[in-house]
Parts: sequence; structure tokens; C-alpha cells
Amino acid sequence: MRSEPRSGCAINAAVEVLGDSWSLIVLRDIVFGNRRHFRELLTLNDESIASNMLSSRLKKLVAEGLLTRADTVRGQKAAYSLTEAGIQVVPVMVALGAWGMNHRPTSHELTVRARILAESPELIDDFMDELREAHLGVALPESPRPRASERLQAEYEAALGKT
Repeated sequence: MRSEPRSGCAINAAVEVLGDSWSLIVLRDIVFGNRRHFRELLTLNDESIASNMLSSRLKKLVAEGLLTRADTVRGQKAAYSLTEAGIQVVPVMVALGAWGMNHRPTSHELTVRARILAESPELIDDFMDELREAHLGVALPESPRPRASERLQAEYEAALGKT
């Protein structure tokens, strides 16, 4: 169940959901890493999130309406999916990434995607449409361009000299 913010301020309302040390990192790993299960989110996280913290953040993000958790039957892993509200956080993450790469020490390899997205606003909308397809089952709009994830991966590899 969603909690009521302390005040009617829009910035406060957003910070109460996204302003802790881990919520945006968990969303990042789901959005950009396509990690949908607890074990993937735990073991593939670059910042070494603790399992109790991950569990807490996943519950919070589900309660606040940014993620859904698929019901599971015995022996299956629970899968997390973004909601539309979770997908709408992508431009916020892109803006935070752009700020971070301009004002904080970062590594080239871990900053490449942030730079590509900050420099390609049309890619953000296309990427969000792909997330809607993968997480919400919404058909992608017709486009003559390659998929956003393919374009992002190609630019990422080119920037790292892997092509």
C-alpha cells in the first residue's frame, strides 16, 4: 500500500520513494540490466547490496507501485516487473547519471550508457517503449529504426572499442 508523503511538495513525495541509498540502484539494475529475479539483483549488483536491504527495497518499490511481483508457485523464482510509474523513472535516472558524470568521479566503462542516453533524448523514449513491451506487454510502436536497446548496445560497444 502506498504511503502518504509528509507534505504536498512534489519533490518531497518523489524523494520519499526514491531518495534512499538503494531504491534507484535496484531500479537501475532492473531497467538497464534486465535483472528480474532476487538472486540476479543480489549477485550482479556492482555496489554489493546486502540481501536484507534488497528484500526491503523490493518490498518498498512494490508497495509504492513502481514494481510488481509475480505470484509464484513452489519451486519458481519470483519475477519483478516495472509498472508504468517505474518506467517513468528512466528520464530521472538519465538526468541523475548526466549530473553524476559531470560532477562526480566515475569510471569510463560505467558512465558510457549514461553519456549516450544524455546525448540522445530520442533514444530514451524508444527505450521506455521497449520496457513497456517487456514489462507491461504493450506492443512496440512501428518504427523504421533499430530497437533502442540494440542502438544503445552498439554505441556502448563502439565507445569502449569493442566493435
